[in-house]
Amino acid sequence: MERRSFTGCGTALVTPFRRDGSLDEAGVSRLARRQIDAGIHFLVPCGTTGESPTLSEDERVRVVELVVEQAHGRVPVLAGAGGYDTQDVIHTAKRMRRAGADGILSVTPYYNKPTPDGLVAHYRAIAEAVELPVIVYNVPGRTGCNVDPATLVRLASVPNIAGVKEASGNMAQMCEICASVPEHFIVLSGDDALTLPLMAIGGRGIVSVASNEIPAEMSRLAELAERGDFASARQLHNRLMPLLQVNFIESNPIPVKSAMAMLGLLEEIYRLPMVPPRPASREKIAAVLKSLGITDAIHA
Repeated sequence: MERRSFTGCGTALVTPFRRDGSLDEAGVSRLARRQIDAGIHFLVPCGTTGESPTLSEDERVRVVELVVEQAHGRVPVLAGAGGYDTQDVIHTAKRMRRAGADGILSVTPYYNKPTPDGLVAHYRAIAEAVELPVIVYNVPGRTGCNVDPATLVRLASVPNIAGVKEASGNMAQMCEICASVPEHFIVLSGDDALTLPLMAIGGRGIVSVASNEIPAEMSRLAELAERGDFASARQLHNRLMPLLQVNFIESNPIPVKSAMAMLGLLEEIYRLPMVPPRPASREKIAAVLKSLGITDAIHA
């Protein structure tokens, strides 16, 4: 079956830094290449997991250029470009398009908390200006702004608005969304632990944090659900749950970057206000990696 863009498992890529805090360009390329070699379905640079709030616009564009170069048309690249100033988002999204992105993941405006009419106008302006598929990113726990099902139905009728990354954590809302939006509108989970439940009710995949660590396993989980092999998917989901949970023991991406450093995949460097995990959290992360046998199974 030919895969539709932005379905299956896409990795919300972390952004590696050097010890001096600068962007690790070689690390970006290496991590993207590792994902593709493991069979990931699409790549999502410059989202929350990529510490985009502390990347300059030029750095975000450079990250996308590096990821596009590694993808080389083999997998789509969904670049993060969102914010609370519509014109600024359009400017950044246009730069992402020139950098080679295949689509835009755009988080809802945060802090200024637009009305449903404001959300529709915001996303319509982006979609009309950029001429790339736009995936709405709904994560009210971070933005203070929820895109309700009725608003998503309105957005689904706007050309170029292709879907939603649903990270509300509200399964009742997810059920209503899947039942309400047209079939062409892609509904993706924004929470690894809810990948299987969402796909069971019509979701089309996941924008994953855990696939930074285990790209092959998360891709397989999505593929099993796509095929309707829910018995096998459930078995894999249950096995991976400790990792899917410990990745959020502290604010994302602190735990996943710590885990990846333990695996030798990057230097454990964050940009303030992100800091390393507390010792107790670090111990739990290490214990989960060991219990799942990941420490010995993953190589850069």
